[in-house]
Amino acid sequence: MSRVAVVGAGTMGNGIAHVFAQHGWDVVLIDVSEAALGGGLATIRKNVERLEKKGTISHQLAADTLGRVKTSKSLDAAKDAEIVVEAATENPGVKFKVFGDLGRLTAPSAILASNTSSISITEIAKHTDRPDKVIGMHFMNPVPVMKLVEVIRGQETSSDTVKQTVAIVRDLGKTGIATAAGVDEVMKLGMNHPLGPLALADLIGLDVCLAILKVLQDGIDAHKYRPAPLLEKMVAQGQLGRKSGQGFYAYRD
Repeated sequence: MSRVAVVGAGTMGNGIAHVFAQHGWDVVLIDVSEAALGGGLATIRKNVERLEKKGTISHQLAADTLGRVKTSKSLDAAKDAEIVVEAATENPGVKFKVFGDLGRLTAPSAILASNTSSISITEIAKHTDRPDKVIGMHFMNPVPVMKLVEVIRGQETSSDTVKQTVAIVRDLGKTGIATAAGVDEVMKLGMNHPLGPLALADLIGLDVCLAILKVLQDGIDAHKYRPAPLLEKMVAQGQLGRKSGQGFYAYRD
């Protein structure tokens, strides 16, 4: 892969475009606002020049990076992209429309990724013609500096899409967290938790976790405490954690 479209030229979008371009990708940065595109390009140029002055990258790489970034005000510019990373405003309606349009505009083989930090990838995927190709690719701010990328699998995201996305993340010099062990390790190392949340859920019992969420959903907030579809699916399949021998992890004894 070598062609990416980034939708949204704000802080996250221009940072994502910068990182892809610096690692040899041809980038089209898309935004409906001319001012946002101008500001995004200016930020990329400033950050690239800073890296060159520090000696982190060569003058040639700096020039090549800037030369690889094109801009457009039309989503049509994403039609040739092999992967699209959406970094538009954190508004479900906006994202649903963008993904619906991307499904019609891009090749069926294109991966459609979202940088969302809170909106369900499964819900986003429902608005496309290829839920198996939709994935979360959540970069950390500032994107050019932070090494962690959260890779989020939707209910219908294929294993192949996950593998391709993790490979891209590594190609960008980042670390992609996509496994249960990876999620737990982040929480233990980054938040100083003695046990990761998924391992803890297995210990408690996924059926118990689901029951607790349903009580909270009925009694406090139906949206905030809505159980994840994956949790409901696992419980329905009898994958209850340690007590059943299989949950987010497999247990042999």
